[in-house]
Amino acid sequence: MPHTQHAIHPRNDYGKLIATILLLCLLAAAGYALKHTISCFLLSWIIAYLLDPLLIKAEQRGMKRMFSLVLLYAALGVLTVFFLTFIVPKLTMSWDEFLRDLPGYIQKIKQIAMEWKTRIPDRYGSDEIQWLLDKVSANVDSTAEKAGAWAYGFAGRIFFNLFNIVLSPILVFFMLYYKQTVIETLASWIPENSRDIILGIGQEVNSSIGGYMRGQVFVSLIVAVLASLALFALSIPHPIFCGMFAGAASILPFIGVIIAILPALFFTWFQSQDVAVLIKVAVAFGVIYFLEGYIVKPLVFKKSMNLNPLVTIIMVMALGELLGFWGILLALPIAAAIKITWGHAIKGDLSY
Repeated sequence: MPHTQHAIHPRNDYGKLIATILLLCLLAAAGYALKHTISCFLLSWIIAYLLDPLLIKAEQRGMKRMFSLVLLYAALGVLTVFFLTFIVPKLTMSWDEFLRDLPGYIQKIKQIAMEWKTRIPDRYGSDEIQWLLDKVSANVDSTAEKAGAWAYGFAGRIFFNLFNIVLSPILVFFMLYYKQTVIETLASWIPENSRDIILGIGQEVNSSIGGYMRGQVFVSLIVAVLASLALFALSIPHPIFCGMFAGAASILPFIGVIIAILPALFFTWFQSQDVAVLIKVAVAFGVIYFLEGYIVKPLVFKKSMNLNPLVTIIMVMALGELLGFWGILLALPIAAAIKITWGHAIKGDLSY
């Protein structure tokens, strides 16, 4: 019986896998090399994303997109002048006061560490605690220098990013003006047999992400304003700085509430070391986040993303580690987009 030889087809699965990994590594390296450009693009895209509903409403009333853009930029120009005239000087003064008081905060930490060292009873484990306090006390000067360098470096990075702030309005203008052209071009690249379903998924993702991002900006502004006013009424140092930090921390799900109050408690403790004042600050933040969680968010987020809490935390941690601030900001929108797309894939909407 003759022996039949079967044709042997070389497997190229490993080659495709290696090529994919190399491509991802190349994209990651390019993204790191162009991080400032990508940061500017993401900032412009988010601003355009937030402003586009205003233009859509204007177009629904019969206004042309160019005329709507001109009116929008005129209004934003007025707001920018107000911000630069009244808000920026106060922020600058608050930042200068923080830098001026920073050495005092560090020295106060050293003093507290020395006081705790003298109060530690001679019991098991006290030697280890005293060693730890000695290390804190010995390194306090270098810590002050590092903290000061970080603070000035942070201000320097803000100055460096002024280029992005200047360039972003130009990018936003063209993103908003050519939005429909870009959408039609991308739609033309999709095969006709799957175009309708993919565009439908895109609209669903756009509705979910857009509602979340616009709602989160509104919620963060409310938290920042309420926290600043409450801390100002309680005569807590740097109320604007703490309020802005609280507003930014509200972006983080679940743990943002805990992180937001830390700077306010820190400055309160170093100002008075009064437990009663600390309780007042904690109660103020409790009221603010009660209003945020039970009144503001239900009104703003009419349609929840319904994301699993564990998945949400993992996405925030992973993308925050990879992309920094932008990863934290875009973690929930990306998770929502994946969830919506995966739901349609399970239903078989994407199988052709």
